[in-house]
Amino acid sequence: MQDVIRTKIDYPKIAGILKEQLHLDGSPVAVKFIPGENLVPEDVPHIGETIPHCQMVNRARKEGAIFYATKENHSCMGGAYALGLREITPTLKNGEFYFKLGKYDSWASCKRTIDRIPHVESGATYATAYAPLEMTPFDPTIVLIVTTPKAMLKLAQSSLYLLGGRINCNLAGIQSVCADASAQVYLSGAVNFSLGCDGSRKYSGIQEHEMVMGIPAEMLSQIADALPIVTGAPGSS
Repeated sequence: MQDVIRTKIDYPKIAGILKEQLHLDGSPVAVKFIPGENLVPEDVPHIGETIPHCQMVNRARKEGAIFYATKENHSCMGGAYALGLREITPTLKNGEFYFKLGKYDSWASCKRTIDRIPHVESGATYATAYAPLEMTPFDPTIVLIVTTPKAMLKLAQSSLYLLGGRINCNLAGIQSVCADASAQVYLSGAVNFSLGCDGSRKYSGIQEHEMVMGIPAEMLSQIADALPIVTGAPGSS
């Protein structure tokens, strides 16, 4: 059995709309959570090196790379945990890791944060796959976009265009691309924004004027249809 989305989605067309309307610096990135070895997409090569998830995203975004990675290829233990590839490490679970980095006033405040990090069930993900959205050979689970706050405004408005309501962001300033923009979106089925974190800004090319958004793949067509309307509306700046 293939792991596909039954509703057909025109990924190249949607990528073109996103790039044109948002003036993206790079491609939207298709990310797939692969639950089993037998479900690795055919003709997608193995990355063959060990780097963080956020750097993998940047490879697809800026270099047009297409590949998959297993847990051995994920160098960031926190990211691998958030994505469901590994069990949480003892020092991350008890708060020691981030406390040593000076990110929290107390061990307890660090532990409170770690306990609330969005994460896929450990072991539920065999591998993750990456591709520029316009070239993706697989149906992604989520799509990641890195762009300016003004462009994110238009994405937020587009995600609410059909039904309205509110967007409830879930972020902590750590594990941004892996937990905030990937795991949270996968688990919730809703868009989420992230400010980026120190690690992702170091490894994934996120600039000072940029932030990150995760979109469930099933919402892509809805957002792409609404985006030109929203950006062209009389009240749009």
